[in-house]
Amino acid sequence: MNEHYRKKVAFHTLGCKLNFAETSTISRSFPEDKFERVPNTKIADIYVINTCSVTDVADRKCRQAIRKFIHLSPDAFIIVVGCYAQLKPQEISAIPGVDLVLGINEKFDIATYLDNFGKKARAEVHSCDLTSCDMFNGSFSVGDRTRSFLKVQDGCDYGCAYCTIPMARGKSKNPDIGMLTIEAETIARKGIKEIVLTGVNIGDFGKSTGDIFYDLLSELIKVEGIYRYRISSIEPNLLTNDLIRLSAESSKILPHFHIPLQSGSNKILGLMKRRYKREVFSDRISVIKELIPTAGIGADVIVGFPGESAEDFTETFDFINSLPISYLHVFTFSERPGTVASTLPGKVTFEEKESRSKKLISLSKQKHQTFLAQNTGCNASVLFEPAKSAGMISGYTGNYIRVEHPWQSALSGEIKKVRLTGISVNGKMKIELID
Repeated sequence: MNEHYRKKVAFHTLGCKLNFAETSTISRSFPEDKFERVPNTKIADIYVINTCSVTDVADRKCRQAIRKFIHLSPDAFIIVVGCYAQLKPQEISAIPGVDLVLGINEKFDIATYLDNFGKKARAEVHSCDLTSCDMFNGSFSVGDRTRSFLKVQDGCDYGCAYCTIPMARGKSKNPDIGMLTIEAETIARKGIKEIVLTGVNIGDFGKSTGDIFYDLLSELIKVEGIYRYRISSIEPNLLTNDLIRLSAESSKILPHFHIPLQSGSNKILGLMKRRYKREVFSDRISVIKELIPTAGIGADVIVGFPGESAEDFTETFDFINSLPISYLHVFTFSERPGTVASTLPGKVTFEEKESRSKKLISLSKQKHQTFLAQNTGCNASVLFEPAKSAGMISGYTGNYIRVEHPWQSALSGEIKKVRLTGISVNGKMKIELID
């Protein structure tokens, strides 16, 4: 390599917050004296595409992204990593222009496979059997001045009927609490004020070390310099009263819970092989609202699972409508090869799935508007983003309300007390600064 020329490398991430944490870690494995990181909108010598495979739509987006970068820079060295690369490496390697495909563990040792950057006639594939190399690879993101995604857990033991994640990421695993505390201290030294705790099933933390998620949170909140911890998502059966109480008592744990529901029908939850009934979900909501009345609560819902009748969907709709939920993430069921769900009878038509999805998206909008109205006139703390958009600066309250204010550079990356004064036409809340 010419010592005066650093190869330009760009990264593109699809999927979850966990992927973003891992991409950031992978990017730091490229030595700065040899590689120059550039935005993925620019021409680069190397593109690293970190993929998702949670649905067939995700697979399609991954293929589109791969082809986009090949078209953008035909001579570039194309590396594809992540869940899609672990599950379907041959499918990816068959795309003309792809040079290297790395599985879920190999992507963290990417430098090992970069002996040269000449285009290959066919992609090299390196992907281990998860049962033989099921290790935890620590990750955290540092590209954002305001928050970092910290990976605290990986893999899943649950085996839900629709999910391929255990096939892509293996069994539940985690590092020890001391290692994660050190990583949080490293993040704090970079001036980052908020950490988003990520994983596949973070409530299952402790499988590798004999701890529980409560133990981890209890230690993390002692780290100086980190003022906010946001829990990315947690299963209802793993969201204990102790966790909710700790969130209520600690100003560092944000009053925001994202809890996968998936269905409001116990019949469908059983077919999905979920580990709870809907009564557990509603009980968790009740405890949260009792201890933290202003908490923001989001939920994931899947529509059109095989066997979901019109009556089952109505049961789900009415159940969600009855609860003080702040917003929904609605997913149309996508059949994944190798899952139990792909063998189930009672397939729901595309048209019906679309209709049900639209109804829940509409309900989500109504729920969110109600939540914003309930918060109007309240005081809150906001962590402001560094970006300027249309003369405005924006950020999130602890309970996950997006706000905006006329641009002030002094607010960038800072936590400020505000009063929520009303709802903008774009769905963000208007504010007044208190301090």
